[in-house]
Amino acid sequence: MSAHVVVIGGGLAGLTAACDLADDGLRVTLLEARGRLGGATFSFRRDGLSVDNGQHVLLRCCTEYRALLERLGTAGGIAMQERFRLPVLAPGGRLTELTRTGGPAPLHLVAGLVRYGALPLADRLRAFRAAAAMRLLDPGDPALDERTLGDWLRGHGQNDATLAALWNLISVAALNCDAREASLALAAKVFRTALLDRADAADIGIPRWPLEDLHVRPAEKYLLARGAEVRTRSAVRAVEQRDGAGGFAVRLDGETLTADAVVVAAPPEPSAKVCPAGAGVSAARLAGLGAAPIVNVHAVYERPVTDLPFAATTGSPVQWIFDRTDVAGLSDGQYLTISLSAAQTWLEAPVPELREIFLAELGRLLPAARTTPCTRFFVTRERRATFRQAPGTGRLRPGPETRLPGLVLAGSWTATGWPDTMEGAVRSGHRAARLVSAHTAGGAR
Repeated sequence: MSAHVVVIGGGLAGLTAACDLADDGLRVTLLEARGRLGGATFSFRRDGLSVDNGQHVLLRCCTEYRALLERLGTAGGIAMQERFRLPVLAPGGRLTELTRTGGPAPLHLVAGLVRYGALPLADRLRAFRAAAAMRLLDPGDPALDERTLGDWLRGHGQNDATLAALWNLISVAALNCDAREASLALAAKVFRTALLDRADAADIGIPRWPLEDLHVRPAEKYLLARGAEVRTRSAVRAVEQRDGAGGFAVRLDGETLTADAVVVAAPPEPSAKVCPAGAGVSAARLAGLGAAPIVNVHAVYERPVTDLPFAATTGSPVQWIFDRTDVAGLSDGQYLTISLSAAQTWLEAPVPELREIFLAELGRLLPAARTTPCTRFFVTRERRATFRQAPGTGRLRPGPETRLPGLVLAGSWTATGWPDTMEGAVRSGHRAARLVSAHTAGGAR
C-alpha cells in the first residue's frame, strides 16, 4: 500500500506539494482549517462580482507558478505581455511609462529609462548607474540581509525623487515594504531576477480569471482525480511522533489521522504551534518574521473611466490601479481595484474615509472619474498578507527540513531564496514534496 502523506494547509504551497505527491503515487490527505482553499490567494462573491482578496500579478520570471498553471490546464487564464511595459500615472492624468527594448540585459532598459517622464533626466541617469551596481550584488550574500535597500540606494546617489518615482514602484509591490525598510538581499533578488539579468523576465502577466478559477479549484480537481482526499474546516491541533510504530499522528478535533510523512504548509506561527517539540521549529524565531498588510480598495463606476488595463502611480497614495471589469464578470460600467502594499497607514481606516480619499485620488489620476458616478465601493484587508521583509529576516526563514525525518515545512515564508510571493510558495511546495518522496521511497522528483 502506498505511503500516506498528510498536507496541512490548502494555500499555494500546500496545493503544490499535494499535487506533486499525488503524482508520485502517494496517498495524500490535504487538510485546511478554513472553509475554503487558496490560503492568501482566494476569490469570493460580492454583489454579483467575483472578487479576488488581493490583486496578484506575476512576471515571466515566475517560471514555477506558470508551470503549475500549465499542469492544471489554466495557463490561458494569464494575459502575458509580449514586452515589458509599465504605464505610470501622475496626478492630473499625465501618463508616462517604463518599457524595455529587445536588446540584451541590462541595456534593454536604457531607452525606456531615458524616456521615463516621472523623473528629471539627471535622476534617470543616476538611477541607471545604481541599477548597474545592483547587478553585481549577490542576493545570497547574508551581509546584504543586514542592510536596507534604501541605505544602499542612498549610497549610490539616489534621492527622494528616484526612490518615490522608480525604486518604490517595484519594491513596495514586490516586497510589501518601502525601500527604506526592505532587506537589501530580497530587493537584490527582485531587481536582478526581474529586471537586470534577463531582458524578458519582467514582462507582466495579469490574471484573466479569478484566482479561484486560475489555480484553487483546478488544483482541487487535479488532486481528487488522483485519489487524494481534500478536507476543509479540518483544523489540525497537533502533529506527534508515533511511539514505536513510526510516522506521525495528526490530531484534529475528535479525530486522529496516522501518516508516514507530514507537510506543514500553514502560516509561520500556526506551523510552529502544531509541530512537535522535537522538530526544532521555534515559535519565537518564526514570530520574528512579523507581518505586513495589504489593503485593496474596490470602486465600480457607472461608465468606463480609463482604457488602461493597469497602471502604477507616482505622487499619489494610490500605488497601483487594475481594471477588474472582465475578470469580475461585470457587464456594465467599470470595476477598478486599487492595490495598497505596505498598507499600515490604511489598515484601520474606516471605509467612508477611504472612499473620500481614494475616489478623489482616482479623479486626480483619471479625469473621467471626476464626473462619473461611483456605484459601488468596498474595501478588503489582508492584515498578515506577507511576512515583514526587512533586514534580518533571512536568518529567521527556515528551510523545509525539520529535525524529524518525514516532517517538512512549506510556505512562501520559508527559505526559498524568493520574496513572499506566489512563485515562492510554489517553489517551496515542490521542495517539500521532493523531501517527502525521498523519505517514503515513493520516487524522487
